[in-house]
Amino acid sequence: MFALQLGHGVEMRPLEPWQAAEFAAHVDRVRDDISPWIPWAATVTDTDSARALLELYATRLASDAGRIYGIWVDGVLTGGTVFRTFDPAMGNCEVGVWMGRSGRRRGLVSAAVRHMIEWAVGERGMARVEWHCDPENGPSVATAKRLGFTCEGTLREAFVMDGERRGVQIWSMLASEWRAAQAS
Repeated sequence: MFALQLGHGVEMRPLEPWQAAEFAAHVDRVRDDISPWIPWAATVTDTDSARALLELYATRLASDAGRIYGIWVDGVLTGGTVFRTFDPAMGNCEVGVWMGRSGRRRGLVSAAVRHMIEWAVGERGMARVEWHCDPENGPSVATAKRLGFTCEGTLREAFVMDGERRGVQIWSMLASEWRAAQAS
């Protein structure tokens, strides 16, 4: 099985449908931490709904259109990352993240996303990696900046969550920018 060590006792590995019960329990633990920003925090409420989301990403993986990974700290699922979209023909992908409060401020999301960008650009030849977030999500904005993404703008009132129209900030990292940053 694939597992990437992000630090002592911390690993990133694929989340698969057979892990639906563990994923559902994780979402229950972190729901209050992520629900302001992550739409599926409201819809993953039991093992069946967790399995449905993981099956969606299994289908995306099978068609090379997305992936989902968990981050385990000392054996406990604490957060994760996704290639929400992945388009090899166009050379574009979008990375997304979530993290429960217990895993925050440890650099785990940044470490995981760096590996994802390196793989997307270095192995898969992606020309552009995007980061989308609510402009009110300060930690997400700070992570995008820390990783070296460039803010391209905000799509005002671009989606509805909890009955409220929200904006989406679009950040990007071009392959040339990633390579230059890694070389320096």
